[in-house]
Amino acid sequence: MPVETINGHRVLEAVNAALDRHGASREELIPILNQVNQALGYLPAEALSEISLRLKEPLSSVLGVASFYSMLSTRPRGRHVVQFCESAPCHVAGGREVWETLREALKLATDETSPDGKWTLITASCLGICGVEPVVIIDDDVYGNLTADKIPEILARYS
Repeated sequence: MPVETINGHRVLEAVNAALDRHGASREELIPILNQVNQALGYLPAEALSEISLRLKEPLSSVLGVASFYSMLSTRPRGRHVVQFCESAPCHVAGGREVWETLREALKLATDETSPDGKWTLITASCLGICGVEPVVIIDDDVYGNLTADKIPEILARYS
């Protein structure tokens, strides 16, 4: 079977590097998936199958973990990933208006990537930063105490 190439990285090389670093044990599944996800930009089916085989874990189990965590993706994502917290505290603190402004500005629905590959918009049930709600994380940058009027300025930083 040919080895797929994604984002200049060979899938098998990314899996091997993660297994070399973390070991081939079930206990290391999340760090392995995270490293492969970072190397490739997402977790393609070929990578999940190889990890399943090498860890001797059912593919359904590996896919279940890969699809559970918002930091991981089984589909390609944009250059900039926008995570919006949809928890009750964020919602009560004005999150609905922030969410609507994000959706309108990016012209995306939940879990969509823009056609140009620049943006992916995802939601999380909790980002764990409830003291500064509503919260949005873009790539590794955290924006708290948001109001809808701050969204255009924040998004402009990523052009």
